[in-house]
Amino acid sequence: MTASKRGAGKARGTKQRGRGRRVGQPRRRRPLPGSTHVTPAGGNIFAELGFPPDQAENLKMRAQMMVELRHIIGEMAQAEAAALLGVSQPRISHLMRGKIGLFTIDTLVNMLARAGAQTRLSVKRPGRSAA
Repeated sequence: MTASKRGAGKARGTKQRGRGRRVGQPRRRRPLPGSTHVTPAGGNIFAELGFPPDQAENLKMRAQMMVELRHIIGEMAQAEAAALLGVSQPRISHLMRGKIGLFTIDTLVNMLARAGAQTRLSVKRPGRSAA
């Protein structure tokens, strides 16, 4: 390889800088200019992303249960967490990685029960206001 081909496109004496992230790490996305939309704490991000209302509610419930399970597991080894919850270690890996599509509400309720957590369902009827 000749010197002209090796240095083609580079200015002499300049260093190329790395991208500032490791391979496999997601790029940090900057908010769009003028973008100020924030989903309220009690809101449903899935509905705002355009999911149908029934599917958005289902996803929200599963996400909440997955978050609780991750809190219960904490810094536990995955094999230890699997034994506690009565599932395989790969299932714990899926849980920790947030693979929501791999879990049903039934599965998550059962995992919470095996961990000793008590689950409670609250239903708000449409058209009723809190008195």
